[in-house]
Amino acid sequence: MDKKIIVIGSGFASLSAACYLAKAGNKVTVYEKNASVGGRARRLSREGFHFDIGPTWYWMPGVFEKFFADFGKKVSDYYDLEKLSPAYDVYFEGNEKVTISDNLDDIAATFEKIEKGSEKKLRSFIKEAQDNYAIAVDKMVYKPGDSPLELVTTETIARVGQFFSTISKEVRKRFKNEKLIKILEFPVLFLGAKPSNTPSFYSFMNFADFGLGTWHPKKGMFSVVEAMQDLAIDLGVEIVTNATISKILVEDEKAVGVVVNGRTELANIVLSGADYHHSEQLLEEKNRMYSEKYWENKIFAPSSLLFYVGFDKKLENVSHHTLFFDTPFEPHAREIYDTKEWPKEPLYYASFPSKTDSFFAPEGKEAATFLIPIAPGLEDTEAIRKKYFDIIIDRLERTTQQTLKQNIIFVESYCVNDFIKDYNSYKGNAYGLANILTQTAFLRPKIKSRKVRNLFFTGQLTVPGPGVPPSLISGKIVSEKIIKEFS
Repeated sequence: MDKKIIVIGSGFASLSAACYLAKAGNKVTVYEKNASVGGRARRLSREGFHFDIGPTWYWMPGVFEKFFADFGKKVSDYYDLEKLSPAYDVYFEGNEKVTISDNLDDIAATFEKIEKGSEKKLRSFIKEAQDNYAIAVDKMVYKPGDSPLELVTTETIARVGQFFSTISKEVRKRFKNEKLIKILEFPVLFLGAKPSNTPSFYSFMNFADFGLGTWHPKKGMFSVVEAMQDLAIDLGVEIVTNATISKILVEDEKAVGVVVNGRTELANIVLSGADYHHSEQLLEEKNRMYSEKYWENKIFAPSSLLFYVGFDKKLENVSHHTLFFDTPFEPHAREIYDTKEWPKEPLYYASFPSKTDSFFAPEGKEAATFLIPIAPGLEDTEAIRKKYFDIIIDRLERTTQQTLKQNIIFVESYCVNDFIKDYNSYKGNAYGLANILTQTAFLRPKIKSRKVRNLFFTGQLTVPGPGVPPSLISGKIVSEKIIKEFS
């Protein structure tokens, strides 16, 4: 191939695709509307503190290794990885804390202490999850989503029942203790749907959790972005920031370029890694595949209310990753997915990366990120943000038994309005489309436009779905499709 290709956006999927397309001999230019590459995975720096604005979990390390290996590189050529021990802590009602270790033997022992007989059940469950992981990663997630036949293998046929049962049902068949159930239901939240709506085949996320472990790249997830940026540049990719695309140009039903910062840039192929709905808004209506009604009827993953906080002291009784399930899960889930309202008693997640990595905070201080999952499209005001920050800080003080309010140096927040402003995110969603059965594989928005030739899409609203590893994979999928079509 020797084509001029324009890539819209510089998130994980876009950078991944740009690398593969450049390796194939194409002239690739990436246009990013913000001042920094990375899409949702940018970095915030203030007063000597640093924060990953978006993703903070590094799971499925093999996907990252496979990506860099495709270019004759290793992860270690770009950044250092540390396996977190413990992987994370989970707080429940009554300030009870469960620590998830960095290995299955210790995790199984923890389960057994909480529920007699659960160690054997957990090992069996994780073995099934490991088998599902091998099938998913080796035979399913790298498919382009063109046909339902992509899902039909001897292995998936044998597991067809798992596509019609749910994670929640399968976990509750085995375990009775609500704390253990919540811990096992937690990983599928990365897929953007309730455990009660997520096919049980996705238990492979539990193997990613307990089997493969939780990792931390030194200096955070933005170091992965920087690695991909360096690789892309070495491959000849041109990356242009502060570059707003206002239109995808179409002639004779074929994409021929874009309008960027008011000027026309021509290309043989246009690939958008920006929000899918927004990308189609860059086209005339006749050239869009999906109507507004289509998007309205889709089940989106949550948005988030995030706080980035600098503390003037080290915090106690928290780990690098800490989950606060100290209020009931079901009401909050209903408020996200069913009633679509601000939660009355929100669960939340907190990241304290300076517990592991001194890069994130000055000596003797602590960097903290707090995340409350919320329904997309909610009203977002400063008053609402302040209300919820006060709620979680009060609860954090009670749960971890320490005073904190007077130790806050600064607070920065990020919510629905920011997702829309920075990423043109549909209704301010944070994770794309939920991975429920009716939005899996070939049922997701297509990576190739059916109406405009030479126009393609990548990212978490198309195949294979939400999350950082799937985004890397999405970039590979679309690049392979382009390379095959134009070779």
